[in-house]
Amino acid sequence: MTEAYIYDAIRTPRGKGRKDGSLHEVTSVRLSALTLNAMKERNNLEGHAVEDVIWGNVTQVMEQGGCLARSAVLASDLDQSIPGLAINRFCASGMEAVNLAANQVKGGAGQAYIAGGVEMMGRVAMGSDGAAIAVDPSLAMETYFVPQGISADIIATEYGFTREQADALAVESQRRAKAAWDDNRFSKSVITVRDQNGIAILDHDEYMRPGTDMQSLGALNASFQMMGEQMPGFDKVAMLKYPHLERINHIHHAGNSSGIVDGAAAVLIGNKEFGEQYGLKPRARIKATAKIGTDPTIMLTGPVPVTQKILADNGMVISDLDLFEVNEAFASVVMRFQQAFDVDPAVVNPNGGSIAMGHPLGATGAMIIGTLLDELERQDKEMGLATLCIASGMGAATIIERV
Repeated sequence: MTEAYIYDAIRTPRGKGRKDGSLHEVTSVRLSALTLNAMKERNNLEGHAVEDVIWGNVTQVMEQGGCLARSAVLASDLDQSIPGLAINRFCASGMEAVNLAANQVKGGAGQAYIAGGVEMMGRVAMGSDGAAIAVDPSLAMETYFVPQGISADIIATEYGFTREQADALAVESQRRAKAAWDDNRFSKSVITVRDQNGIAILDHDEYMRPGTDMQSLGALNASFQMMGEQMPGFDKVAMLKYPHLERINHIHHAGNSSGIVDGAAAVLIGNKEFGEQYGLKPRARIKATAKIGTDPTIMLTGPVPVTQKILADNGMVISDLDLFEVNEAFASVVMRFQQAFDVDPAVVNPNGGSIAMGHPLGATGAMIIGTLLDELERQDKEMGLATLCIASGMGAATIIERV
């Protein structure tokens, strides 16, 4: 089978995802086009250079509706002969775009792809698509649907994680993110977003709160306690599904959960012949990909079984991997991963994660693959795994190996 190589990985800085955020006036199409243009320019791509643009985004309505991938190609400087495919695997959409592209290359369906995603959460509100899993009673009741924050708190309750542990992880994420920016660790991959006049709009992740400490987090109220304990009373739904739980321990809040932000990311994937044609050197191979379905109520445990699956499918063990990017959707997600595999916390999200920098849903999966690649190179390590939990109960994972 043909090898699929990563030739480049870029991302925009993550904006605050609010009306006072730097990217608020930038549309999803424009931010996507700017990212595609940067990929084209950095790698001197001309004509029908790639087979397709596979672009993930989650809330596929309004400006993010239709086939956003094709709209982004037409708004960019890429040749119009390049089509576009919009996909949605919730929080893993950007990763699934990369995995799909890699497997297309491996199967011989084209020499190269640009894959990634976008989410403008400050412009297109999460949940505004009216997804059936949440609003159709015939499905929501059948699956014991609860909001993701309740799911994160169920994980904490089931696996014994405390508020103090979750807050400590959040403080460390902020510390690591600031250290990474101070050390210019993202300089290879983060592009500057500019307006039509070429003036810089944003060149850093503006969501970060480097002054965060245990005391400031301790002053925050649990975000999901009211919706759990009072009407609509989702704790009761959870305990119908899990009767062994006497109560739900609500430990998550805005400070130890992922931030609502704007952002886009892209990965250039191709075979050996593509690199030779454009004079590009591969940075890593995509060694393996995997996805899995999980319990839709607790919902966010996917990184554990999908990691077990990807390792088993490829005859590997956890110690074969040097570094891990586990999306910080909520603190308990990362703590459960560390608990399940007994991995050193120092090798999990060494540059911080979505708690500190934010989680632009459709882009994050591609972002963390790029972050993992940069860090493998910085530390001179060989192999790493990126994984995300996914709404409605799924998990996705990618293993990359430097070449």
